[in-house]
Amino acid sequence: MKPVLTSRRTFVAALGTAAAGAWSLSLTRAAGPAAAASRAMSTRKIPRTGETIPVIGLGTWERFDVALDDAVEKRLGGVLRSFYDAGGRVIDTSPMYGRAEEVVGSLAAGTQLGDRLFLATKVWTTGRAEGIQQMETSATRLRRTRLDLMQVHNLVDATTQLETLAAWKKEGRIRYLGITHHVPSAFDDLEKWMRAAKPDFVQLCYSIGRREAEARLLPLAADQGIAVVVNRPFDKGAHFKAVEGKPLPAWAAEADCATWAQIFLKFILASPAVTCVIPATGNPEHLAENVGAGSGRPLSEEHRARLLAMF
Repeated sequence: MKPVLTSRRTFVAALGTAAAGAWSLSLTRAAGPAAAASRAMSTRKIPRTGETIPVIGLGTWERFDVALDDAVEKRLGGVLRSFYDAGGRVIDTSPMYGRAEEVVGSLAAGTQLGDRLFLATKVWTTGRAEGIQQMETSATRLRRTRLDLMQVHNLVDATTQLETLAAWKKEGRIRYLGITHHVPSAFDDLEKWMRAAKPDFVQLCYSIGRREAEARLLPLAADQGIAVVVNRPFDKGAHFKAVEGKPLPAWAAEADCATWAQIFLKFILASPAVTCVIPATGNPEHLAENVGAGSGRPLSEEHRARLLAMF
């Protein structure tokens, strides 16, 4: 399908003004990741309701699929508390991620953050009864009677599961419903469901090296009022390999970026259609870098152009 041309023009124009309207940030220059993490994190609105969520979330794929011994609980519990203290609230998980839901639920309870977090998980199975059973198990693992966001993972049995999600939302068992995929080859299907189901959220891959979403899906989300959660912001580490050994560009300080991770995340957040980015980590230092990208000055159009030229 061709995108609506007026929406595309509006979207492109908005890229140029995102710095002025989409960021409510401190302009204090950071001395490093720790200093950046101490500033207030920016928030953006969920289009359907106007509720705001922080722009940097926390993914749990692989990093939270662990056995909870005392050492791991201390480390990941500290990551969760630091994430919250830095202004983060959105945590994304899935039954596909092994023990991640159970670990998140346990750590959220242990740190007494449970109801303060915006918990997003997914249904990843076929069949109505199977979907209901899986979602009820997820709620138990996350220790929640009401989940903030339930998403159809990789569009598995989307017709059936979206019917259940609509019913659950009406009943108040979930607050928002969404759809997800993690590869650009599925974007045609994502577009179809965005148009047909008009979900509250869509989760997709988008980054400096994977910009396919810019052509149709980001403009469509902006046009239809769909919140966008971005996964794989570093393309499974490929972007770090591309800049290995390279110093930060001289202009990085102008956007309050102290690391490449912050540059890559701010590139994504320069799109006004993006609501939240969910880099996955269980590393305290990496977390500090990631949350630091949610504050300070955004990348300008000139910064974006220079960065694109590098890639």
